[in-house]
Amino acid sequence: MSERYSFSLTTFSPSGKLVQIEYALAAVAAGSPSIGIKVANGAVLATEKKYKSLLYDENSIHKIARITDKIGMVYSGMGPDYRVLLRKARKLAQEYQMKYQDSIPTSQLVEKVASVMQEYTQSGGVRPFGVSLLITGTGEEGPYLYQCDPSGAYFAWKATALGRNHINGKTFLEKRYSKLKKKLPIVQIFSILTISTNTMLRYNEEMELEDAIHTAILTLKESFDGQMTEDNIEIGVVNSSGFNRLTPSEVKDYLAAI
Repeated sequence: MSERYSFSLTTFSPSGKLVQIEYALAAVAAGSPSIGIKVANGAVLATEKKYKSLLYDENSIHKIARITDKIGMVYSGMGPDYRVLLRKARKLAQEYQMKYQDSIPTSQLVEKVASVMQEYTQSGGVRPFGVSLLITGTGEEGPYLYQCDPSGAYFAWKATALGRNHINGKTFLEKRYSKLKKKLPIVQIFSILTISTNTMLRYNEEMELEDAIHTAILTLKESFDGQMTEDNIEIGVVNSSGFNRLTPSEVKDYLAAI
């Protein structure tokens, strides 16, 4: 019976679901993996960036993008939908800058982008965006990490995973998390990170940014098919200086240390 409602965006099924949103979430789950990790002195975004053809110019495609000097974003799902939301996010940020002569706070930008996504779940003639977003930024209270879903819901996270095998990615980050509250010294945490991807401690709020980058790469590696190189992953970092996407040579150095 629920099939009668599967093509209607604005009609609830008898079970209380908008089925098109469920389909949009399925598109997200089929997308390339993306990882976000927030730590005390910054946050990291990492994603898989594979090409359908060896003839693609790898420098022409980027999945991690800067919205403002202090805010960056990555997605899992449909790339064209992401471009629409990225353009809208940049426009919203510029409108705030022109009106208040200041950078838009991360939380306000996330709320505005989530509102745009929500509008597409209750309007005729449109469909939900087939992407989930990870948005990170920095402000007076430190770094932020948010997730926006096709429904328009948004959440603040310490660490999370999107896309293909996202459950495994979250499990990798969550495993033995309770033990991390013992606040191991950073040196000990780093040594554990380099011992084994099967037995290490995954995530710790007391981590430094460098350790978070290594953890993000290792989390991606859990579901990565083939050889991971600087050409098929992207990493973005936000700290007190703002948001930057790492260059391929910088990514290569981190991969060499794993």
